[in-house]
Amino acid sequence: MPIVYPYTQYGGVWNLTSQSQAQGAGTWAVPPAFHLYAWGNNSLGQLGLGNIIYYSSPKQVGSLTTWSLLSAGQFNTLSIKTDGTLWAWGSNDSGQLGFGNTTNYSSPKQVGALTNWSKIASGENHTLAIKTDGSLWAWGNNAYGQLGFNNTNNYSSPKQIGALTNWSSVSGGIYLSGSIKTDGTLWMWGYNIFGQLGLNNTTYYSSPKQVGSLTNWSSLSCGRNHVLAIKTDGTLWSWGYSGSGQLGLGNTTNYSSPKQVGILTNWANISSGSNMSSAIKTDSTMWTWGQNGSGQLGLGNTTPYSSPKQVGFLTNWLKISASYVVNAIKTDGTLWAWGNNQYGTLGIGNTTSYSSPKQVGSLTSWTTISIGSISNSTLGIAKT
Repeated sequence: MPIVYPYTQYGGVWNLTSQSQAQGAGTWAVPPAFHLYAWGNNSLGQLGLGNIIYYSSPKQVGSLTTWSLLSAGQFNTLSIKTDGTLWAWGSNDSGQLGFGNTTNYSSPKQVGALTNWSKIASGENHTLAIKTDGSLWAWGNNAYGQLGFNNTNNYSSPKQIGALTNWSSVSGGIYLSGSIKTDGTLWMWGYNIFGQLGLNNTTYYSSPKQVGSLTNWSSLSCGRNHVLAIKTDGTLWSWGYSGSGQLGLGNTTNYSSPKQVGILTNWANISSGSNMSSAIKTDSTMWTWGQNGSGQLGLGNTTPYSSPKQVGFLTNWLKISASYVVNAIKTDGTLWAWGNNQYGTLGIGNTTSYSSPKQVGSLTSWTTISIGSISNSTLGIAKT
């Protein structure tokens, strides 16, 4: 059976056996090269550049060209390569890098020798991952049971959560975790002081608990203390802390169970930031709401909003990643950023904050972007 690598942004998949592109225009003589870039805060080596120097514009991480998926944590980074290997670097005080120790590393280091890692999510000093067999794994800080092992013990190497093999997607927040199974059910665990687990209470849980009984959850994004989710019908839902209106419900009331954001059914892509939220609709328009002290909503001001507001009028937004800043990729492969730029997190060569989107460099081949939850560090993958 030929080995295929998903390459949907550019119109198809890469067939490593026949060395040709399927379902898209054109062919390549060699497999596409996916380079890793990093910029912003680098106080604990989370940029992977072998140092702790801050950078205000993208810097290439090594010379490897097989990077596929990214997840930036608080002060650490995880990545999966096209060969299914898992790599980590940065802060490791709770064992969140998965190396069986608590040593920090400032350049990418492989986690074990397995080649069947499929999905990753970095939380607050803890890590979640799914393998190709559908099993769910976790490691790192576990002070609130966010690893899902029915205890509060830290683990410095990957440990499987239960024995099930039907986990589909995963997301990590500040001391909390969430996952959707292949049957469309939603599960949450960990820190719950604001009801961010969606279980209609504020009780902490150290093992996965199902949120309601619905089987139509599609995507999930855990933020600082709030959660966003989309159902298969395209509706948008939120719960948890809403002190800055980040739930998008037109108020600043906390909710401990999912509440629908408006009545629209065309939400496609979500990212929960630090007390703010962002989303892209099926028409490729971008929307933001919540805290806006540094202009992170991209609306040209610093006014907070408790319901979704459209960012400009463009209809070519593709992917989004939010924290104290927002980075977004357009359908033309360009990268844009806005918000707090104290550490050069925006990647535009300075430390000036901006309240509206600014293009990052001139590349038109960005495929993946991820921002550290608190660290203000940014990493991205581009095809070159």
